[in-house]
Amino acid sequence: MGTTSARWIIAGTFLALLALTAALVAAFRNSTSIADEYARTEERRLVERFVERNGRQIAESGMLQVRWDDAVTKLNRPDFEPWARNFLAGYFWGSHRIDHLYHVRFDGTPVHCWKGVKLESNCQLGALQPQIRALVKRSVKESLSEAKTLQWHNQGGVKWPYDSKGLPIPRGLAALTKHEGRSAFLAVASIVPDVETGLLKGPPDYIVLVRHFDERVVADISGSLMLSDVRLDAQPDLDAGRNALALKDVGGAEIGYISWQAKPPGPAILRRTAPLLAVYILFFVGVVAGGAIIVRRMRRTTSELRASEAQAQHNAMHDAMSGLPNRAHFMQRLRQELSACVEQRQLGDVFVAYIDIDRFKVVNDTLGHHVGDELVRQVALRLRKSLPPGDFLSRFGGDEFVLLRRSTGGKVAADMLGRQIMALMNEPFVISGSNLDVTCSCGISWGPEQSEDPGELLRRSDIALYRAKQRGRMRFRRFTRDMDASVKLRREMEMELRRAIARDELALAYQPIVDAVDGKVQGFEALLRWPHPERGLIRPNLFVPVAEQSGMMVPLGAWVLRRAFTECRDWPDCDISVNLSPLQIMASDFLPMIDAMVRETGADPSRYILEVTEGVMLDRSDHVVEVLKGLNYRGFRIALDDFGIGYSSLSYLRSFQFDRIKIDRSFVQNIEADLDAHSILRAIVSLGHTLRMKVVAEGVETPVQRALVQAAGCQMIQGHLFWKAMPPEEALALLEPKEAKVLRTA
Repeated sequence: MGTTSARWIIAGTFLALLALTAALVAAFRNSTSIADEYARTEERRLVERFVERNGRQIAESGMLQVRWDDAVTKLNRPDFEPWARNFLAGYFWGSHRIDHLYHVRFDGTPVHCWKGVKLESNCQLGALQPQIRALVKRSVKESLSEAKTLQWHNQGGVKWPYDSKGLPIPRGLAALTKHEGRSAFLAVASIVPDVETGLLKGPPDYIVLVRHFDERVVADISGSLMLSDVRLDAQPDLDAGRNALALKDVGGAEIGYISWQAKPPGPAILRRTAPLLAVYILFFVGVVAGGAIIVRRMRRTTSELRASEAQAQHNAMHDAMSGLPNRAHFMQRLRQELSACVEQRQLGDVFVAYIDIDRFKVVNDTLGHHVGDELVRQVALRLRKSLPPGDFLSRFGGDEFVLLRRSTGGKVAADMLGRQIMALMNEPFVISGSNLDVTCSCGISWGPEQSEDPGELLRRSDIALYRAKQRGRMRFRRFTRDMDASVKLRREMEMELRRAIARDELALAYQPIVDAVDGKVQGFEALLRWPHPERGLIRPNLFVPVAEQSGMMVPLGAWVLRRAFTECRDWPDCDISVNLSPLQIMASDFLPMIDAMVRETGADPSRYILEVTEGVMLDRSDHVVEVLKGLNYRGFRIALDDFGIGYSSLSYLRSFQFDRIKIDRSFVQNIEADLDAHSILRAIVSLGHTLRMKVVAEGVETPVQRALVQAAGCQMIQGHLFWKAMPPEEALALLEPKEAKVLRTA
């Protein structure tokens, strides 16, 4: 009886264990299926957000570019084409790779069409027209901008929002569509004035931007979201190992599918839990021994899951490259610290320092992204090791770091923090065996004194950082209340600069370039000036960055060339040097524009020397060399400006024969006290002579500097020792007497 009972107990135990095993296997399979589906859903959500963000960026760029009085007026003139090519078709093709651009009325009627930068004579919207109409109507109700409307006006039967200044608020919207048999982004943006409200007589016109969903977008999805084997298909890929997202147009119709190799966690989970099956088999052989093994295995699995969860939590709150806390973690900590200081004022203030590596883009573009990544890691390591343990350092991405410190002292403590951060960048960084001198800029704010809101405190430190960079980088700035006005001032300066270019309100000054031996004037360098009627003379280092960031460098450079060609056309025999912006050289229509300008002004190209910097030779160098050869063929001479301060390479000196090289003023200014600077100067001059190039020394301000650069072999000199930049009539007066002007001793 006892044996039978034992058998029943063993059988029952076996069946119970068997049932438990089956239940566990089913549970594992169900868990992995749920995890796989969750991972697939999350992947689809990320891809969908990426696509929506790309479309939204296209619409926002369209609204920004055509919120402009000139856009309202010039697009409806007979001579619209040159303006539209420069400021619409050329801008959107060059900056956003827009394949098709349309100018339409509010009801969707097409007016003008461009394919790339080429104006099309037969302007047809085809199947796009009803989708464009739908987007335009929706855009009146839905805004991609965050501006809050204050009032509504009736514009020809359309209710349109206006801001507190009485200006119409731009509207725009983006969606997907099928165009020319391909999936594409479709965005609309209203054309409204930015100054003269009266220009808008009825419902505004719109521009329509179409960018094909090409391999660049697919590559961006793959790189940004770290997905592998991303493809754009017309039909859904039924492969079980792939995940896909359906692309839908304005009406909800499916127009294509993005698919990629799915990364389900299920197989990994199954591989981890497979040893449990072996444990159960052993458990059947020996209940006690098997039970002990199961307990240990379950404990180990639980520990691994906890460790995995902790790692996932850490990854969600930290930057992968530097290991520092990320933005989300920083904002969480900032809220806690700020709340504590608000409740207990005796704790002091919370200081926020926004840090940005100066000219980081130059490092990435010239030395490569691997060097830029290593630089970010080394900067993070140096900051983390050198700052006090109580400081909370985070990385927001790119080259942006944000530091949190709790302290007392207000402005004094902010200045001490700024000086500490600046001092940390004094030593060069060693990357791949080379020393890299890098500086940083920093903006500092603190609360609760300046603000009790974490987001506002961060915004104010960002504004202070922007002001530090405006002042020349390599410095820190404390936030002050007048800095808020600087953002408004920059927007005003952008609009005023557009008007100054259109109204011909800029001017050129000319600085003589003299012979190093006898001081005779050999030529002049044309330098841009902006005599503002209200603000006075605005320095180029203030308005040129505004022009670069707002897409005005091409028209600004064209204005400088046209003015130099016109003013100096009838001057006595001398050289005129004019600087070229890299954006001008990269423009596809630069050489035809030069040809038209020469015909228009009657200028002699052989009298003009066009100056380019070393940096322009490092980006798309084949294209640059072809443009420079085209300029040389037309009779222009080419000079290499600011030689020696960039990431120089002899390859581009061999690929193009420059007429002259200009040594940067930093070598000349240090030449009196720095033997290394003098040796470098002599080496550069020797290199120039070997390559049959004339050498010009810039920034000569003392007789000793003149003697040293002359001894080094420089043929020509430019600097305040001779003359500062002067108006054209004074420069012409130097040339009117045939006897050349010599160095003034007074």
